[in-house]
This record gives sequence, C-alpha cells and structure tokens, in this order.
Amino acid sequence: MNATKLSVNLNKVALIRNSREGNYPDVTTFGQICLDAGAHGLTVHPRPDQRHIRPGDVFALSDLVQQHPGIEFNIEGNPNAGALGDYPGFMTLVRQTLPHQCTLVPDSNEQLTSDHGFDLTRSGDALRPIIEELRELGCRVSLFMDPDPAQIDLARAVGADRIELYTGPYAAAHKAHNSEMHKLLDQYRYATEHARDIGLGVNAGHDLNLDNLEQFLHIPGIDEVSIGHALTVDALTMGMATAVHAYLRLCHHQ
Repeated sequence: MNATKLSVNLNKVALIRNSREGNYPDVTTFGQICLDAGAHGLTVHPRPDQRHIRPGDVFALSDLVQQHPGIEFNIEGNPNAGALGDYPGFMTLVRQTLPHQCTLVPDSNEQLTSDHGFDLTRSGDALRPIIEELRELGCRVSLFMDPDPAQIDLARAVGADRIELYTGPYAAAHKAHNSEMHKLLDQYRYATEHARDIGLGVNAGHDLNLDNLEQFLHIPGIDEVSIGHALTVDALTMGMATAVHAYLRLCHHQ
C-alpha cells in the first residue's frame, strides 16, 4: 500500500488565536510541534478577511519550513483574491514567500470553506497565465478539483502539476453510511488513475478525518492529504503531536 504524505493545515489554530488579542496560541509554535511529530508539510489558506491565517503567519511559517530541509510549505487560496484592508493579495504573498506548492482554489471571499472544484471550461483561460507565473517562480501548482475526468484533462492542459481532489462529498457519504459512499469511492479511484495516467500528481483534502481517511487511502496513488479542521479538533482531546501521529499511521508511515 502506498505511503501518502501528510500536510497539516494550521488555519484553525489561527482561528483560535484570532478570538483574542495577542498571539496565543502561536501558530508557528504549533507548526513546529507538527513537524517534530513527523508531518511532511504545513498548509495555510489565507483569505482577504483574515478570519484565520494572517499575512504575518505566512511569512513566519515560510521561515520555519526553510529551517527543515525536505519539509514542504503549501499555500492554498483563490489567486483572484484581491487586497482587503492590510491583506496584500494572494499572489503577492506567494511571490514573497515562494512556497514549494501553491494550491489554487475557486472559493469566494464570502464562502465559509471551499466546497467545489474548478470548472475549467469557464476559468481555464484565466488560470493559465497564473499557473505559468507560479511555475516560473518554482512553485508546484495544484488545482482543487472534483473527481471529473474531463475537468482533470483540462487541468493538465492549463499546465497544472497536480490536482487536489475535493473530498467533501465522500466524507459526507461516509458519515451518513449511505449507499453513495462506494459509488463515490469508485469515482475518486478512477479520477486518480486517470490523473496519474496523463502525468498529474494527486492530492486530496476536505473533511478527511480519523474515521474516513483510511478507507479513502485504499485508493492507490494519493501523493498527499492536507488536513486541518479534523486534526485540530482531535488535538483538543489527544494533543497536537498525538493527533499528527494518529493521522500519519493512517497514511502508512507509522
């Protein structure tokens, strides 16, 4: 069974911090705890309203990752998110920090969380020059996608290196124990096989947790999962390091 890398999304740690004045809990400290526990990367998803990750966090975590060779920094978000207040803009943050991976997501400023993949028949032409710039900056580019082979073909055509499969529907079906789950797993399996056949790497993320991750990772060829909300919730009861260890076990690393 293939080993899948775990990137810990620190947004929810930042959300707790932002509920009070000051810097407690410190996002960078928790990033270090995750790395010490064996996480392969750190993920942030800055948004213009700065509801969780702030620009200063992006710079601090970039500096942290640079102190750990082999660890990857992943910035995800909407490349068309403009400046709001003292938010410098998504692309500006990427240009200034040069993450190893940039995951482009089609969310709006008003969305609570990401809930669908790109429709590249509509947005592909606009994304192409952004992807070209990101690759020139040395960033691996991943596009947030539904498990639709036709759309995955378009992701390859616009120059992406990877896709990140949006796993929200699978997680919902798994929680409900309904008959759709196995049908969805087949769709994700086929989408993964198709992506890899045409030269794309495959990441996955959204609502993956300790209950549903193992079954999802029976799909071979998943390079990386990015997990934040569920892992942070688990950390409330078991501690951050223990939570990271639990997820790594399911990724077949421990």
